[in-house]
Amino acid sequence: MSLSKEKLQGLISRSTDIIVATNRKGEIIYYNDGASRSLGYSHQEILGSFVATVYPDVEEAKRVMRAMRGPDYGGVGIVETFQTTFVAKDGEHIPVAMSATITYDESGDPDGTIGYAKDLREILRKDKLATLGEVAVGLSHEINNPLAVILNLLDLLEREIEELAGDEDSSVEFERLYGMRREVTRISSILNRLEEMVETENYETTEYIGPTRMIDLRGPRSQASDGPDLKDIRVLVVDDDMGICRSIEEMLAAEGCVVETAADGAEGLRKVESSNFDVVLTDVVMPEMDGYELYSAVRERFPNLPVLMMTAFHYDKDHIIKRSKLKGLKDVLFKKPVDPDRLRSVIRETVDQS
Repeated sequence: MSLSKEKLQGLISRSTDIIVATNRKGEIIYYNDGASRSLGYSHQEILGSFVATVYPDVEEAKRVMRAMRGPDYGGVGIVETFQTTFVAKDGEHIPVAMSATITYDESGDPDGTIGYAKDLREILRKDKLATLGEVAVGLSHEINNPLAVILNLLDLLEREIEELAGDEDSSVEFERLYGMRREVTRISSILNRLEEMVETENYETTEYIGPTRMIDLRGPRSQASDGPDLKDIRVLVVDDDMGICRSIEEMLAAEGCVVETAADGAEGLRKVESSNFDVVLTDVVMPEMDGYELYSAVRERFPNLPVLMMTAFHYDKDHIIKRSKLKGLKDVLFKKPVDPDRLRSVIRETVDQS
C-alpha cells in the first residue's frame, strides 16, 4: 500500500510530537497540532514568527543550530535526540529531545530546517519517581534493620529491669520502655507504608504549611478489618500515661469503636457515671484511684458493665490484681504493650457476653 502525500501530511499534522519547520530566515513556516497542544500557540499566532520565540532565548536557538551544523550529534546537517528546552506561551519551560535536519533547495543551498521534538516532562517525572522509589526502598531497609536491633535491646533491658527491681516499683521504667517500643513500631509502620506506596504507585498528599503539601504516610484511615466487628462499641480507656491512651484510642477508633479516655481512676469513674459505655479498659496502677478501686466502684454501681485490666508490671506489689479477682474480675489481663488482635477479640467477646 502506497502512502500518499496527503495521508503523510495528515499523520504529521496529528502527531503528538512537536513538529516545527522554518525557512532560511529562521521564520516558522510549519507548526503541527502536537506543537499547538504542547506550546499553547495557535497556528495564526506562531506562523511567521522567528523560531527563537519557542526557545528560552536567542542563544539557545543558536546553540541548537550550531549542533545541527556540526558533526557531533548525528552528522553534519542533523541532530538526533538533542536535548534542549522550549518555552510555552504561558512561560512554562518544557524539556524536549529533538531530532532535526537542515533542508536544502534544488541548488543544494540551505533553505530552512524541520524538527521533531519529544516532550520529556512525563518521562522525566517517571524517571524521578523511579529514582525516589529506589531511594525509599533502600532507606526503609537500612532503617528497619537498626529498628529491629533496638526492639531486641528493649526486650533485654526490660528483662534486666525486672530482675534488678524484684519487688520494687519499676512502673515508671516499664512505662518508658513501652513508650519507646510504641514509637519504634510506629516508625516501622511508616517505613512499611513507604514501601507499599512505591510498589503500588498509590499515594495521597495532605496539607503541610501554606500551599505546601506532603505525602501522607499514615496509611488509609478506614480499612476493612479481618477481625471481629467492633463498630459502635463504646469503650472507656483509663490510663495515667496519655501516650498509651492515645495509641489505644487510635487503634480502637480505626475499628469503628466510640472511644473516650481518662487520665486516672477518679476521672474514669466520673465518665462512667455521666456516659454509657459497653466496656471499660483500665490500667492497674494509677494515682488517686487505682484499677482495683475503679473496678470495685464500677462493679458496685454498674454491675453489668464489664471491666478489663492492663498492666506493665510483672508482679502485683499492691495485690491489685489479686483483690480484683477475689471480687469477681475475670482472668482477662493485658500486659503492655497490648496485643491489638487479642484486645479486639476480647472486647468483642466481653461485650457479647455482658
